Amino acid sequence: MSTDQKGTRILARTFFNQLRASGYTPHQVIGIATELLELVTVDLKEGDKAAAVQVAQEQAPELRPQA
Repeated sequence: MSTDQKGTRILARTFFNQLRASGYTPHQVIGIATELLELVTVDLKEGDKAAAVQVAQEQAPELRPQA
C-alpha cells in the first residue's frame, strides 16, 4: 500500500472514530459519507465543465474584425 493510500485510510479511520465518539450512529455516518460523495461528484463535474470550456476557448478561432 502506498503512502498516499495509508494516509487516506488513516484520515478516514480517524474521521469515522471521531464521528462515532461524538455520538453519531452508523446510519448517520452513512449519511455523512453520502453527502461527501455528492460534494466530490459535483466538484468533479464542475472541473470537467471548466476544462471543456478552456479547451473550447483554446480551439476556437480568434474573431478578428475584417478591415
